[in-house]
Amino acid sequence: MDLIARWRKLDERYLYLALTILAVLFPWLVRSVRWTQVANFFFVYALLGLSLNIIVGYAGLFQLGHAAFYAVGAYTTAILSSRYNIPTFWLLPVAGLVSAVFAILISRPILHLRGDYLCIVTIGFGEIVRISLRNDASSLVFLSKIPGLQFLEEKLTGLVITGGPNGIFGINRPGILGFTFRQQWHYFYLFLAFVALTIFAMRRLENSRLGRAWTCVREDELAAEAMGIDTVRVKLLAFAIGAAWAGVAGNLYASWVTVIAPESFSFWESVIMFCIVVLGGTGSIPGVLVGTVGMIVLPEILREVLLNIQQWRMLIFGAAMISMMVFRPEGLWPSQRFRRELEAGD
Repeated sequence: MDLIARWRKLDERYLYLALTILAVLFPWLVRSVRWTQVANFFFVYALLGLSLNIIVGYAGLFQLGHAAFYAVGAYTTAILSSRYNIPTFWLLPVAGLVSAVFAILISRPILHLRGDYLCIVTIGFGEIVRISLRNDASSLVFLSKIPGLQFLEEKLTGLVITGGPNGIFGINRPGILGFTFRQQWHYFYLFLAFVALTIFAMRRLENSRLGRAWTCVREDELAAEAMGIDTVRVKLLAFAIGAAWAGVAGNLYASWVTVIAPESFSFWESVIMFCIVVLGGTGSIPGVLVGTVGMIVLPEILREVLLNIQQWRMLIFGAAMISMMVFRPEGLWPSQRFRRELEAGD
């Protein structure tokens, strides 16, 4: 922990510069397709962690169904790319927009909930999305039971939209000016660029008027409302922006693996994203990166050392969670503001 404290005292600009240089050289240093692939997974989950950090870290809203927005972005890309041959890069804003609209539709009725109640409802929404993707159009047949919509039963029966349990295959790979991304290191630099752009945008967003409004809502919603902040609008924007970024991550993931299935967006994925934010440090961008290393990269390193790590993975994960809650509840690399809040409470 002393080492982490020393790193936290460094200027973040030098830290980000050092990490950028190391990241650019990483594929040529390791010269391993497997570890480049692990790094790609790190970047995808870093994007997801940064997007969830807006909702949980900045606005203070408990959200355990973030995989639903991730799935909406991925399936939007997969359907439009595989069926209509639309380039995946063109679908980046489309995936983000569809995920944001979906987030607004499902979050607006539940914004009055707080804490555990909001968390439970978001879990339910995440499972509804996963089950709907697995059942394909058959999950919409209930609409035909509504008076006046009986004609939908014939159209929905046998209709294939999401591919059901088999998912969607044949997603186009991204390309720029005639260059198509195929190798793992191609995607490595693509994902690195998006993570760097996301960190820059999050830093600007954190220090903006909207970011300060999120902080006020997180610390005391009643006081924020008394000061004239439209708390409903602010929380709705947190859900929409966080979901849009998750949709962009879904687009990148779908174009990378070229095949997606409902199992890739299970409740466990939402748990991993939530743990990345909480364990790394709520409201902290460096904390999200540290949490992603702990949740995604560290298990792969332990797999090399301990061949039977898979059967002990949940035990180690549970022990680490308990230890963090007891000895470092603020996270490995918390934001200065959140750390001061805990110390003031103590």
